[in-house]
Amino acid sequence: MVLVIGAPNSSNSMRLVEVSLTSGCPEAHLITGHADIPFKKLNGISTLGLTAGASAPESLMEEVIEELSTHFSLAIEEVVHTTESVEFKLPKQIR
Repeated sequence: MVLVIGAPNSSNSMRLVEVSLTSGCPEAHLITGHADIPFKKLNGISTLGLTAGASAPESLMEEVIEELSTHFSLAIEEVVHTTESVEFKLPKQIR
């Protein structure tokens, strides 16, 4: 299962749910924070993916991990697929 932290009106977050499902994950859910974690659906899940939309603050991710840790024994593995190196230069008028 994959949980995506984000807002329902975020196209980025909704796309992460869609990509999870089309990539072979049997279940993916959008949550806005730790209060939305579908604990009943987590029964029997051995691997849980957790990601967040681009605009979701890191503090939401930390809150969700903290809430999950009160219910489960966690082994957290950060997976990096791409390292971005794009730099945006300030316009000349601002520099």
